[in-house]
Amino acid sequence: MDVKNRKRELVKEFLPLLEKTTKTSKIWIGILIATILVGFYAFIIQVIKGHEVTGMRDNVVWGIYIINFIFFVCLSYSGAFISGILHFFKTPWKNSVARIVEIITVLSLIIGPIFILLCIGRLDRLHYLFLYPRIQSPITWDIIAIMTDLVGCFIYLYLTFIPDFAILRDNSKKASKWRQKTYKFLAIGYQDTDSQRAKLHKITRTMSAMVIALAIVAYSVLAWIFSLTLQPGWNSSIFAPYFIVAGLYSGVAVIIIAMYLIRKYYHLEHYIRKVHFMAAGAILLIISLLYGYFTFSEYFSRWFSHKVHDTNLLNTLFTRYFWMFIFANYIGVLVPIVILFFKKLRTIKSITIVAIISIIGLWFNRYLIIVPTLETPYLPIQDTRPEFIHYTATWVEWVLSFTGVATFILLFILIMKLVPIIPMSGIIDNERLYKRKLKPTTKN
Repeated sequence: MDVKNRKRELVKEFLPLLEKTTKTSKIWIGILIATILVGFYAFIIQVIKGHEVTGMRDNVVWGIYIINFIFFVCLSYSGAFISGILHFFKTPWKNSVARIVEIITVLSLIIGPIFILLCIGRLDRLHYLFLYPRIQSPITWDIIAIMTDLVGCFIYLYLTFIPDFAILRDNSKKASKWRQKTYKFLAIGYQDTDSQRAKLHKITRTMSAMVIALAIVAYSVLAWIFSLTLQPGWNSSIFAPYFIVAGLYSGVAVIIIAMYLIRKYYHLEHYIRKVHFMAAGAILLIISLLYGYFTFSEYFSRWFSHKVHDTNLLNTLFTRYFWMFIFANYIGVLVPIVILFFKKLRTIKSITIVAIISIIGLWFNRYLIIVPTLETPYLPIQDTRPEFIHYTATWVEWVLSFTGVATFILLFILIMKLVPIIPMSGIIDNERLYKRKLKPTTKN
């Protein structure tokens, strides 16, 4: 079968997934939109009444907004790193998961910084960060890093989409007019000639190397915002590599969950196979060992030092946050290691369950890094009312947190309605490569 006929065949296979929406999908989209509307109402309340509707006070000035920001940004950086590795080293099985990773990367970079805006008390002064930046401030570094990474990842994502836009432009004559116009515009005249294909692959490979570097630098900057302070629990020399490993841990886990859901509800078992889950599970096992080592080193060094403020922080963790501490640092680390270590226990469902446990454990870990530290300052505050000393998230914060997740999922679904989640161009490239390997060679 020639390439043109193969492209038509792939469009016939994937175009119905783009155009048709099942009743279940409509219900889920309705739930997501309803969640976003409730979140918009909560946001209006917060804008009108200020941060008094949240649990943040003079002592604990950061809450779950910052935790969500760190989580989504670390997810984006890990996605950028993983995606760059897959493309740069031309991993054989990357075609089935590469686009999932790329979409997760860009959407996380869009959703994450929104939580920073929710944490700022005076949004009317937001433009001052750009008009009067202080290069000495790690916050300025973080803004530059996030914006640079967002632009780089968006360009990288678009480059990987161009061949599929061209295939859809040339083989979807029966599609709606708006789709045809959209595909024609986004394909930017790409004709899949040998020279164009070679140039696009070269540019994409170069961008993948840049994205890997951006991911490491940007997430290190985020870690330095904490580690360059004198707060107990934050002033640590291993925070940058610790954050990078934790980011990869959450990134691989979210990719596994996304693969499972997409595979099940879109019936793509032929493309997202068990081998992909086994490979992702093996990677998650290695990263969980590294993540567990860094976590142990961080807490052990604080416990062994016997510094007063570190001791106070550990006492807070072992009393007020005991069960969260156990889940984050024992269940969230040891359970994945035990299940993934034994080959007999590695099934698609068990690997997915491990990924869910890892995500919950890592979110709790982020909570334990932020809140207990702020609850144990160097200087005690004058007002000792419990609501000023301790932090408890309000319904406004929880609603806006779920709104962020709902927006992420909704945008993911909408992108899947524009372009196939399995790159058609990647399938064709793999088939071209396979034919070249089968082609007999002659000796002179």
